[in-house]
Amino acid sequence: MTTTRFAPSPTGYIHVGNLRTALFNHLIARKSGGTFILRIDDTDPERSKEEYVDAIKQDLEWLGLTWDRVERQSERLDRYAEAADKLRGMGRFYEAFETPVELDLKRKKQLNMGKPPVYDRAALALSEADKDALRAERGDGVWRFKLNQERIEWNDGILGDISIDAASVSDPVLIRADGQVLYTLASVVDDTDMGVTHVVRGSDHVTNTATQIQMIRALGGTVPAFAHHSLLTGPQGESLSKRLGTLALRDLREQGVEPEALLSLMARLGSSQPVELRASLDEIAEGFDLDQFGSAPTKFDVQDLFPLTARKLHGLDYAVMKDELAALGVPDDIAEAFWGVARANITTRKDIAQWWTLVSQGAEPMVADEDKDFVAEAMALLPEGPLPADAWSTWTAAVKSATGRKGKGLFMPLRKAITGQERGPEMADLLPLMQSIPARKLAKS
Repeated sequence: MTTTRFAPSPTGYIHVGNLRTALFNHLIARKSGGTFILRIDDTDPERSKEEYVDAIKQDLEWLGLTWDRVERQSERLDRYAEAADKLRGMGRFYEAFETPVELDLKRKKQLNMGKPPVYDRAALALSEADKDALRAERGDGVWRFKLNQERIEWNDGILGDISIDAASVSDPVLIRADGQVLYTLASVVDDTDMGVTHVVRGSDHVTNTATQIQMIRALGGTVPAFAHHSLLTGPQGESLSKRLGTLALRDLREQGVEPEALLSLMARLGSSQPVELRASLDEIAEGFDLDQFGSAPTKFDVQDLFPLTARKLHGLDYAVMKDELAALGVPDDIAEAFWGVARANITTRKDIAQWWTLVSQGAEPMVADEDKDFVAEAMALLPEGPLPADAWSTWTAAVKSATGRKGKGLFMPLRKAITGQERGPEMADLLPLMQSIPARKLAKS
């Protein structure tokens, strides 16, 4: 059975980059009838916060990315300790004591000599007496995984055949000096224990994947199928790394982005398939295929979400919106007609309230100096009280007859006087709904 996972760190809010990873893994599981695990990477007690755990769940639920089960790495520390002991027993785990300053000096020397800045494994030459002395002087060291210096190869689900020389990669630190288990060890143990079959993540993890493949094999696990999607950039190709904090899913939600719009865009962005609005995750999953995605950086423009959001809202039936309109105060007797007028003229749900304010309270008239007398005369011809369904055609015919105006010169000044806007719904549909028309005050006394 296919098993995938999304493993966010609860140190902040999910942003669009995280979403891409979550969505791809969810779609793979959903399409195959498999299992999708939400795995909270909370091994850092200083930075992990419960409020972010709750926020991650809320964001995923808003999008419909439901999970089959939740795992928390903070509850699996004993299991990571067991794996560390196993690696020690195999001679694949060793303690190193260099300070950050010493490591930096080593890297600089290697670069100056034209060599790759790879850890030199000096710690392997330490005797037990040397280690005891260093512990007494500096405290516990970090624990590194000893890579077999050979080529690590796999067929990537997006990037194709990958081959990395392990000799060009530093032995990764898996446990910090303070005892904190780092991502690489926890992830490998979890993927192995939980039977994860497919891992999709960003292309910045390619080198990390190479080391994890060796670790999985060392621990006796089955290597999952890996795929690395391209990283997102801004619309001009600029890095998003400094902007991701402003592209949190909760911020997009606050701006009125609809979940289907966000999912539809993210499921196709960077692929050879056109972006098309889909009404459900099942529809999105049906057309999803990792083979369609490329390795080039993928441009993301938040503005692309709003036409998709508008298209989703334009297709909503009144029955879906009935309760929401009632909450705005729209009376039942005109609610369906009001939605028919408003829905084609909104980009987000927030815009609905603006149209209801216009209908219920009217708008500040927009009247050009040259149109003042014309509008005043026209308003004098507008009947008092509730207006019938044919009010616009009847009224404009009367105004045309009285003033001689026609075409745009007739209709535009009247639209602007009543709505305070140059564009909007068909006036024939809007005018009968108007409960207040401040422009009536412009009529000649």
